[in-house]
Amino acid sequence: MRKEFKIPAPKTLTNKSVRFPNAVIERVEEAIKGTKCNFSLFVVEAVKNALDDLDEQQKE
Repeated sequence: MRKEFKIPAPKTLTNKSVRFPNAVIERVEEAIKGTKCNFSLFVVEAVKNALDDLDEQQKE
């Protein structure tokens, strides 16, 4: 079963520089508009979900 993506609350993080296509940045910024989430937190949560999906695929 696919885990539902939830916009995360702020946490302590380490800076890491990553380049994104402009269209992806625009979509993320639209998704977090009106929330307490920032771009970095959203991306971290998305990466965690992707890693969880990979773990599930490897188990199958």
